[in-house]
Amino acid sequence: MTEQPQTTVDAPQTTVDGPEAPQTTVDGPLTTVDAPPAPGEQPAAERAPGGPDALLPPPAPRKDRRLLRAVLRWTAVVVVFAAAGAGTAYGIAGLERTDVPGLATESDGRWAYPEITRPPLPSGSPGPLAEENAAGGHYADLRALLLPAPEGATDDKALRGTDGWLAAKDFLTVYESPEDRDEVGQLLTDYGLRHVAARGWTTADGTHTRVYLLRFGTGRSADELYGELTGYDAPVHAARGAAETEFDDAYPGDADPEGITRYAYDEVKPYGAEHVRQAYLRAGDVVALIVQSRKGEAAAVPFQQTVTLQSQLLG
Repeated sequence: MTEQPQTTVDAPQTTVDGPEAPQTTVDGPLTTVDAPPAPGEQPAAERAPGGPDALLPPPAPRKDRRLLRAVLRWTAVVVVFAAAGAGTAYGIAGLERTDVPGLATESDGRWAYPEITRPPLPSGSPGPLAEENAAGGHYADLRALLLPAPEGATDDKALRGTDGWLAAKDFLTVYESPEDRDEVGQLLTDYGLRHVAARGWTTADGTHTRVYLLRFGTGRSADELYGELTGYDAPVHAARGAAETEFDDAYPGDADPEGITRYAYDEVKPYGAEHVRQAYLRAGDVVALIVQSRKGEAAAVPFQQTVTLQSQLLG
């Protein structure tokens, strides 16, 4: 049996002046007293059996329920905002740009044309700009190469002609003077005009558009006639209502499709009864004339849009 450490309690000694007093000794069994624990030290009862310095493992810390509740609350808030943000993003993605406040783009004046597609070619026929098509011929029906009218426009029935073909004499009315009509009429005969297809319309703002497609026997004939009708400063023959015109420097040159030759003209101020814009195009065996007029001023954007789309159909 292991002896426990013992504490010996000595009786106090009393010193008395005079004769030496007898010393008293307390005999008997010694009493063992455990010393009180030092500050910060565990009581002996809680110490591990391995020795006075071997302590029991500290108890597990209690979970702070307030912290747990706060974490749950903020998690719920994040989930709600994430769901709301996803819903907002989905809603914006489903809107047109013009319907979103701050992103709406003001119209620049372009017209709403229907979907435009080139007509099918006969089997094995090359395009007008293909290398194997030396004559630059358009094998598609010329009437199918006319630009359709934009949405909401009123059709010009006078340009329909017979079965979609316009008589040459009706085309010549686009020119102002009888002399110009006679001269252009002779040119059409000399260069072998085959067909004239035309279409016209009037939009809600009063802009009147006329598109004429003239087909010749070869691309060379069309190119030579094109040179007879156009000049750098002005067209050779004045269009009706536009006695004085000039080259339209504001027309963007990079808008022309590859293989298309174009001259665009604008009426010189002061305008007549109507402001007239016009453009000549040459693509393969076809020469096109596009004329737009409007009382007051004919806007540049729909004119450029119309010329570009018609150029793409011919290219």
